[in-house]
Amino acid sequence: MFGFEALELARFQFAFTVAFHIIFPSFTIGLASYLAVLEGLWLWKKDDAYLKVFNYWKTIFAVAFGMGVVSGIVMSYQFGTNWSVFSDKAGPVIGPLMGYEVLTAFFLEAGFLGIMLFGLNRVGPKLHFVSTLVVAFGTLLSAFWILSVNSWMQTPAGYAINEVGQYVPVDWWEIVFNPSFPYRLVHMVLAAYLTTAFVVGAVGAFHLLRDRQNRGARIMFSMAMWMALIVAPLQLIAGHAHGENTLEHQPTKIAAMEGHFETKRGQPLILFGDPDAEAETVHNAIEIPKLGSWVLTGDFEGEVQGLKAWPKEEWPPLDIVFWSFRIMVGIGVLMILVGLWSGLERLRGNLFEARSLQRLSVVMGPMGFVAVVAGWIVTEVGRQPWTIYGELTTAASASPIETPAVTSSLLAFIVVYFIVFGAGTFYLLRLMGKTPEGGEGVEELGPIRTSGITPGPAKSLDQQPKPAE
Repeated sequence: MFGFEALELARFQFAFTVAFHIIFPSFTIGLASYLAVLEGLWLWKKDDAYLKVFNYWKTIFAVAFGMGVVSGIVMSYQFGTNWSVFSDKAGPVIGPLMGYEVLTAFFLEAGFLGIMLFGLNRVGPKLHFVSTLVVAFGTLLSAFWILSVNSWMQTPAGYAINEVGQYVPVDWWEIVFNPSFPYRLVHMVLAAYLTTAFVVGAVGAFHLLRDRQNRGARIMFSMAMWMALIVAPLQLIAGHAHGENTLEHQPTKIAAMEGHFETKRGQPLILFGDPDAEAETVHNAIEIPKLGSWVLTGDFEGEVQGLKAWPKEEWPPLDIVFWSFRIMVGIGVLMILVGLWSGLERLRGNLFEARSLQRLSVVMGPMGFVAVVAGWIVTEVGRQPWTIYGELTTAASASPIETPAVTSSLLAFIVVYFIVFGAGTFYLLRLMGKTPEGGEGVEELGPIRTSGITPGPAKSLDQQPKPAE
């Protein structure tokens, strides 16, 4: 296909499916927690506006969750088709970890999802709230296991190699809690929360621009802006800590991210430029002297290694890593600025009348997804040429299959993904376009059934009749 080899096509196929898949978990992780907060506020304040917003986003969560499950299952098949050597060698380690994700996280999510979607009138508000909490916990637990797998591939630990060349577990604690795992987990979960917050904020802002008195839109926009104000700066701190960890364990990736070729003290912080791996320089660089060393080492004269410290065949693809990192960081800075702007408008008592802020929030709606995909590109492409960093190369991990076989499956993936997930995304946008006050959930807002009570007309929580003692 277009002159590419089977290995390149297999890598592109996995990258394509991961880029599609990561969109949905990064949304549902944050949205599940948001739903739990909304239902908790409804029970606490006895204000049905929170339940209406809950039902509005509950439908969207159900669709996004289903799309995430489907895209994840399809993606996993590639371990057997395109990456069978990797699966054979690393299977004793990554197999159980991925199995734990299914046995714990997915079973929790799937087991309680039906109650969350359909059970409010059947199990009562308290048990329903517990189900929502369990679903939210399940999404976080899923992130825990998947990030543990990926982090082990980035910073392998707690393993030995047996007589047939397989990586076998020696210490599961070291495998699960490998050196980069805590940093990746915090960074990814915060990214998921920010992604969801900016989608919620965009939807709330969109409806506020139409009707600034819409109560549901006000709730959405206010809560989203609180998240932007608080969590976006925390993500900057978490990202910096993650970068320091990466410098310790994957210095080649940091050199590619920063555009450093020479090892020296007082490295500049390169804001923009045109990296050239052949010429081993960054053309037209816009940089701040010595700030790169300070950011990475805490010392303006700290020594930071450049790419020339390693053989050229161990360099990751420079352009992709360099620019993906700047896209991710740039969007993160924009999120912080939006949060600060919203805090200023809130202090002025002008949050719901700030039309320019609301228009910007609509534009920022999809930016969290862009940042997440860019971050994963930095993580995965920056690890190259390794599948298991420093241990197993990507070239040695691929299945011995011919180019036409990979080409046909790749084309099928592209066509099916764009049709199926394009239709799903269109439907999600249609749901978000409905006014929040009239948003229809999978289960209509209706009476809450309690034992011994025949439901009547819909009432707010504080008007519900109490069951007989």
